[in-house]
This record gives sequence, C-alpha cells and structure tokens, in this order.
Amino acid sequence: MPYDDSPPPTRRARPLSVAAALAAVCLTAAGCGGGPEADGAGAASPRPGADAASSTAPTPTGKQPEPSGTASSSDSGSGSGSGSAKPLPKGPLTGRTVVIDPGHNPRNRDHTREINEKVDIGTGRKECDTTGTSTDDGYAEARFTLDVSHRLRTLLEAEGARVRLTHDADRPFGPCVDERARIGNEAKADAVVSVHADGSAVGNRGFHVILPAAVKGGGADTSKIVKSSADLGARIAGHFVRTTGSAPSNYIGGNTGLDTRNDLGGLNLSTVPKVFVECGNMRDPKDAALLTSASWRQKAAQGLADGITSYLKG
Repeated sequence: MPYDDSPPPTRRARPLSVAAALAAVCLTAAGCGGGPEADGAGAASPRPGADAASSTAPTPTGKQPEPSGTASSSDSGSGSGSGSAKPLPKGPLTGRTVVIDPGHNPRNRDHTREINEKVDIGTGRKECDTTGTSTDDGYAEARFTLDVSHRLRTLLEAEGARVRLTHDADRPFGPCVDERARIGNEAKADAVVSVHADGSAVGNRGFHVILPAAVKGGGADTSKIVKSSADLGARIAGHFVRTTGSAPSNYIGGNTGLDTRNDLGGLNLSTVPKVFVECGNMRDPKDAALLTSASWRQKAAQGLADGITSYLKG
C-alpha cells in the first residue's frame, strides 16, 4: 500500500514554559494521553533498536520506496548536516545544536554481513546495527524514522537550532552504533534524540523513552549525562503524550513512559545528553495505524520538538 511521506505545512514549535515536573505529573495521571490502560499484559518481545543484541522482528520483503528527503550539504564530516544551507532564523534555540539520529538505515537489509559485525560499546561488543522492524504490511521502521526525523529537523530549525542528522539514507548502511554516538559527541550537541519504533507483541501499545543508565567501563562513562538525559527524556515524554494523544507504553516502564537501559551502545558511548524514543509498536495494528499516518507523524515530530525545546530553554 502507498504511504504519504510528504510533510504537511510546517508549523513552528510553540513557546513553552513547562517544567520537568509537569512531564512526570502528566505521565502518572490516569487518562493523560488516551489509549489503552496499562495492564502489564504480555511480555515484551525483543525490542529492535539501533544496537539491539539481535533482531528477531521480520524484515520487510521486497524493495521499499526510498524515503523522502535528500542528504544535506551544509555540513561536512561524519553525519548529515542541517537541512538547508540558508541562514537559520533567529529564535529561542539560536546557538543550540541538536543531533537527530534516525534509527537504522533503509539499506541495512542489503548489507547484513556488514551490520552484523561487532563493535565496541564500552561494556562489551554488539552488532554494528540492525535492520529494524516493520508493520505487518511492510512499512519499514527505517523509513518511519527518517520521515519523523525530517519533520523534526524542520521544526527545530524554525526555532533557530543548528540540526545535524547522523545519516540521511546517504550511505550504504549504518552508521554503526559507536559512530552514531561519536557524531553527537563531536558536534558537542546540546541534545541528541534517536528516533525509533518498537517491534513487540500485538496488544503492547504506546511510546516509551529510553534513558542511559549509569555505566562505566571500557570507553563508556555516562556519569556526566545520566541526570541531564533523564531531564531531556521526561520533558519529551510529557510533551509527546499531550501532542500525539498516545499513552505511555503499557508493557515497558511501569506506565511512566520511561525506561533505563545499560545495553545500548548509542547511549553508553554518548558524552552529551541523549535519549532513544520508541514512538509506538509497529507490530500492533492500532499503533501501526498511527505510525503509518503522515498527520500523526507530524504530531510525533511536534511532540519531540516541544520536549527538546522545553529542555534546552529550561
């Protein structure tokens, strides 16, 4: 079935004065975001992530249309640059740098040998990357993450932020998880957000934000970013609830919408505030209907932008 990846008319991220405490209140309040109530039903299946230990979720069959958008040319070096070479407008995020990390790569499926090569994540070794998951009718996570990332970039640039993408489907595979972290570190980003969608069991619904645990070993040391990343994640979660209408996950995070992990290289190796956002579960039909909707993806991007703006202005 065809999917509309063209962005709706852009609107600027609205001014915010929301404290982190509001996000916590919103997430724990009954009925805050709509969607199913948390019932803890069903164990989550392995979650595909940029550096999951293995990917058991089905890979879409056949070739998918390439994502919309082209690689930008305003920056050089690792990762893709800002979406435009034009001067950025003055706004509340002027002088701030945000790195957006679209999970996976649409071409990973053609380079399984390369993405299965192990890389150092500080506390061990894991696969370079994975293919990600898809909806039952073949809408790939890698396509979803690029679409939302493009929308998010447009919103943040409208507020004056300098935005870099870790990739823009402009390379044959990857980047590997260690390089994804390095791109944010080298950019000295004020915030990094890795965009994903989950691949769990039917009936498992909602979004969750993954925060870095306190990790120290090998090349990993998150001691300086645990607190700031938690603040970033809480603000994103609170705004994501309000803007999308999606409830926090009913299968991960104890109905808080927040989950802390120590096994993701993209977080372990980060030296700047960073979170992963699983925007919904592609394997659940109700969540999939949202994730495949262009208008909902715009809401998702707006929720992310509002959360990031709240954090950077806080």
